[in-house]
Amino acid sequence: MDCDLEKPGGRVVKGIKFKKIRYTGLPWELAERYYKEGADEIVFLDITASAERRTTMVEVVKKTCQKVFIPITVGGGIRSVEDAQRLFRAGADKISINTAAIQNPKLVKKLSKTFGSQAVVVAIDAKSRGNWFECSIYGGRKFTGVDAILWAKKVAELGAGEILLTSMDRDGTKEGFDLELTKRISKSVFIPVIASGGAGKKEHFLEAFTKGKADATLAASLFHFREIKISELKRYLKEKVINVR
Repeated sequence: MDCDLEKPGGRVVKGIKFKKIRYTGLPWELAERYYKEGADEIVFLDITASAERRTTMVEVVKKTCQKVFIPITVGGGIRSVEDAQRLFRAGADKISINTAAIQNPKLVKKLSKTFGSQAVVVAIDAKSRGNWFECSIYGGRKFTGVDAILWAKKVAELGAGEILLTSMDRDGTKEGFDLELTKRISKSVFIPVIASGGAGKKEHFLEAFTKGKADATLAASLFHFREIKISELKRYLKEKVINVR
């Protein structure tokens, strides 16, 4: 879930291609709903934290953990071991970093050594540039000139436990995951890749696993607006012989 913590109490928002942001609900309420509907994990991403140098959603995590008992990943504004520690103490199971990782790659290794690679996710927000994909930071506000495939290989070597891969071109479009991007990165690294951006129907999830070679998928709009039930999606994937919990 993308969260805007500028608003009182924090709000869940969803955009299209990282723009046209609209409000969808309260993070702890949506998390509880998805937990009851059968979600395997919850991901909170504070989309403005890095850009405005603010700390992430410690209180939101605490509130969520009172009623949600599946793994929770939190990202946005994490720039140090201390930042991560506050989130783990609040109840997070994993932390996700993007901006700080690109600006200071050694942080990936430091976090991995401190908390274990299983607790460290590196988020990659990538945009197609024709024959390559460029990484962005600050919630898509700034491009880096960094090649996404090469960066994925590097963070895996530095100790990241997972990659949360979001296609900026597909985000919120419901046109399907970027299968080329997902496949290229999945085949380039030895750690799990979570595909994000573009889910519009059940078949898109199947394609992400079979054609994109993703290890997991993440979606927001479809669930926020009740277009697909998590239980129905899981049943469909099981019927297609995809191993789901």
